[in-house]
Amino acid sequence: MIDFSCVVTGGGEGTGGVTALRASVASVLDQSLRGAEAVVVLASAADPVVRAAARTLADRNPDRVRLVDADPAARTTGALRNAGLDAATGRYVLVLTPGERLHPHACRNLWQAGETSRADLIAGRWSRTADESGKEREPSWQGELYARSRTLNHFTEAPELVVRDALVTGFCLRREAARRHGLRYEGDLAHGEILFGPLAAAAVGRIALVRRLIVTGRAAPDRARDLAALVQVHHRVANTLIAHGLPELRARRETAFARDHLVPLVRSFPRLPAARRERTAATAARVLTGPFRTGVPELPPLERTAVALLARGDAEETLAAAYALARPATVCAPLSTGPDGRVAWGGDPEDPALDITEVGHQYRTFGTMRLMNRLTRATAEKGVLLLEGRLVLPGHTGPGPGAPLTAALEFRARDGARAVAFPVQDVRHDGDGITWRARIDVTRRLRPLGPRDTAWDARLTVQADGLDGPRSVSDLFAPQDQVAPAAGLPARPRLGRLTGDTWEPYVTLKDHFALRLTARRPPARTARRLVRYATRFRPARKAKLLVRGVRGRLGRYRSRGFKATAYNTWLTRLPVRRGSVVFESHMGTCYGDSPRALYEEIRRRGPKLRATWSYDPSPAGFPDDARLVRRWSWRYLWALARAEYWVDNQGFPQHLRKPRHTTYLQTWHGSAYKRMGFDETRVRLQNAPQRERLQQAVDRFDHFLVRSEHDVATLARAYRIPEERLLRTGYPRNDVLIAERDRTEAEGRLPRPPLAAALGLDDHRRTVLYAPTFRGGPGKQRRSRLLLDVREFAERFGDTHTLLVRSHYLESARLPVCPPGTVVDVSRHHDTGELLAITDVLVTDYSSIMFDFALLDRPVVLFAPDLDAYAAERGSYFDLREKAPGPVTATQEELFGVLAELKKSDARWADQRQAFVREFGPYDRGDAARRTVAAVFGPRICPDARHITDHDRGAGR
Repeated sequence: MIDFSCVVTGGGEGTGGVTALRASVASVLDQSLRGAEAVVVLASAADPVVRAAARTLADRNPDRVRLVDADPAARTTGALRNAGLDAATGRYVLVLTPGERLHPHACRNLWQAGETSRADLIAGRWSRTADESGKEREPSWQGELYARSRTLNHFTEAPELVVRDALVTGFCLRREAARRHGLRYEGDLAHGEILFGPLAAAAVGRIALVRRLIVTGRAAPDRARDLAALVQVHHRVANTLIAHGLPELRARRETAFARDHLVPLVRSFPRLPAARRERTAATAARVLTGPFRTGVPELPPLERTAVALLARGDAEETLAAAYALARPATVCAPLSTGPDGRVAWGGDPEDPALDITEVGHQYRTFGTMRLMNRLTRATAEKGVLLLEGRLVLPGHTGPGPGAPLTAALEFRARDGARAVAFPVQDVRHDGDGITWRARIDVTRRLRPLGPRDTAWDARLTVQADGLDGPRSVSDLFAPQDQVAPAAGLPARPRLGRLTGDTWEPYVTLKDHFALRLTARRPPARTARRLVRYATRFRPARKAKLLVRGVRGRLGRYRSRGFKATAYNTWLTRLPVRRGSVVFESHMGTCYGDSPRALYEEIRRRGPKLRATWSYDPSPAGFPDDARLVRRWSWRYLWALARAEYWVDNQGFPQHLRKPRHTTYLQTWHGSAYKRMGFDETRVRLQNAPQRERLQQAVDRFDHFLVRSEHDVATLARAYRIPEERLLRTGYPRNDVLIAERDRTEAEGRLPRPPLAAALGLDDHRRTVLYAPTFRGGPGKQRRSRLLLDVREFAERFGDTHTLLVRSHYLESARLPVCPPGTVVDVSRHHDTGELLAITDVLVTDYSSIMFDFALLDRPVVLFAPDLDAYAAERGSYFDLREKAPGPVTATQEELFGVLAELKKSDARWADQRQAFVREFGPYDRGDAARRTVAAVFGPRICPDARHITDHDRGAGR
């Protein structure tokens, strides 16, 4: 019994067509669901080689491969696919383009979903080749569409099915439903699969989505060649949505088409020959109308501008837009500013399609902004390299027409070891740009060593207004066809011309002009062949393997695993160095938090302890009077092994044992709203050895600081810390906040602490700190997307507020360019306490920073658009809406509304904020550092240590 009929059309010619056909059929035969057949449909005029290959496949697998000869009138791909639908006998039918391959369990996954849900259309994920290397990649929008398997009663429950080209492959239809609804491919329409999928989704009833990968190997479309056909089929899909009364989906479809097809087409412009760029732009001007030409509002500004320039048929401006898309911070065209301050690409500030105000170029000046330097000529004449180009000037900044200009062209070896500068003979102001011309004797001046420094990148430096004026440095942008392949100049390497004899200009994969040393003449070519043979024949290969093995062994000695073993086995036997303390804050990333407060308290009492600080990756900002060691270095391990005290707020490496003579003070880094330690679902799902490793790491703690009984009930319990190890002293890092609160109550808010002046904060602007929580898991630092639209905040509140943005130390966020003084990135500032002291309003979500800031008795606003989902996924210790120290907002508009009326509304939150402090910070009294030093380090540092220690250990019992 046939469960699945997989239709494969025998397209293509020659070896490529045979290879694609065999790959598709083989993927059908390899299915774990044995009831899957391949229906190979061939046109009457099919290539004889392809026909012979199809016949061979059918003869070898007569029960599972059927060969169908289409009617002579069936010449198009759509007609061949219809012939396959007619010939199918399976319960489900699936169509593959030659070269597409089914995942080994694709048919089984689709069949199970169809039988379980009784759906007529079952769809799953697919991937396509991303570049010439053949790497596969799934479209980014599939992640949300297929996040979970589900059943839909109508396609509008998952509009991405028709808004995107989701149903071009990777789906199957119940054969009876396809015939009942008369589903057919358009015979005269190229890329008809784009239309067939939405038509099928709209016609059938129930649809099942499967989160599994179904099809791989789909070829990326040639958008430059097929632009007219892609636009035609897009309009047919859009009209189908209109016919079903879904104009809003049509608008979303327009945006998706621009993002999925037109923007990638623009990005490909530097790789297209000039003549093809002109033809593509002319085609675009003919077929792209409506919002594509006047501006697709939902697109980001540079993408919107690029699509509009393409639709207007401007090949040169589209080429510049392609460079801008790859480098958003680079000015690639003159800018014009309208009366309202809006900035546009080119000369018409009233054109909404070219509005790029949000990019923020207007806030940069010549010398600080990147400018596109378009190479217009690159030829070899009489042994000299002649280069000409044009540097774009933005319009609002830069040297004036009469300003003196000098320029130099620098070639730098790819490894960065050497650079050679050449003067530019002709450089002059040219309206909205600077044109330049240089004749370079590379043969005489550019002398590489030979074997290693074979690639040299070029960049231009333009100096305006003399040596003290601004300077612009730019790479030389050129499309791939800018440089003639035959162009070359003699080379004179220092090791002789056998290592290379010709300088060959070329364009890199990043579309930048460069030179490379090549061998064109027989002696150099022969020498290179000999070197290649000498480094690749058997003894050389064995020598390489030996060197690689030695390097691997040496690398193993530098690995953390080896270091941890050596530390635990040998270094922990070293004698203690009395009075030595190793401090670490947030795994060495900063000099701050409670370890810093304790270190400074000890220093105030006299240098009676030897302090070592760990850093990772840079020692910048750490104290000069302490010994600094890089985390996981041998010096770091030596310091830990001999230290009498460990002090940190996060956790020293779990794999390192604490020596018997060491006292470990864990200050911790914040009270808990979200579940921690063994209360986390992630930890509960770990295997026993992983949980045991966490328990062993926690068991190293000799002292654990808490600031409330809430910490005792949550953190201490979650990490299984015994009562006798708890110190109820509060957090030393919060002493500065208590002191700042007392100072402002007595003296007022002004003057602010010195950090405010260092950051350029205006005393008359309200300072808002946005500090979201960490949303990832264990691992390296990752880039995150801020939930708050920083640019929108700057537009709404830029005249009266300054926004400080501090991402979590394990995350980083790229901020847009905003007007000066409106947004400041303080993520790399070492100490959060210093930032809180200059902050007027805190905006956060679930971060423990709200527990600290509440001590200042200043407004707190929680921006938590995903509160319910976050609490359900991560878990929480209390209802945030019930106990929050300020308003909880779910949307950005709510947040902006609260900030706009904060002076009026904050008074009613004062009592709840004080109750919040009483519950979550009663032990923060401003003397936590002194009390902790006394409790841990004893009479050596603090004379009244005995009294303080007894008090802190007994509190709360």
